[in-house]
Amino acid sequence: MSKNIAVVLGSFHKAEALDMLDEIKQYCAENNFTLAEEVWVPGSMEKPLALKALLSKGHIDGAVVVGIIEKGETSHGFVMATAVIDAIIDIQLATMKPVGVGILGPDITPEQIPARVRPYARSAVTAMNTMFGVLDK
Repeated sequence: MSKNIAVVLGSFHKAEALDMLDEIKQYCAENNFTLAEEVWVPGSMEKPLALKALLSKGHIDGAVVVGIIEKGETSHGFVMATAVIDAIIDIQLATMKPVGVGILGPDITPEQIPARVRPYARSAVTAMNTMFGVLDK
């Protein structure tokens, strides 16, 4: 049975997010998923709200959230990543719909990003797919 999924992407690192989206689309084609919706938000703080709106729609079965929180000069990235992941977990539990997270960071450096973009996106959509199996039992 085909599943309708959504993806939430941060536009701050647009080129990398587009590569992540390409990887997710490839996975969808290989695994009989329909990428029903994609939502672009400015950064990581906006991702939970977009995710909740998407998962509240009856036709969306699960979602993937991707992006990058780069290492900065302060602990802002760590604080942001913690808050965003906590919110995503809460949304996933409240909706009982699986969410795959492919957010690189929070301490990733620009040099580390390119090699991780596609693998993190694939891992996120794979995790969501695995949870479909768990929930469908």
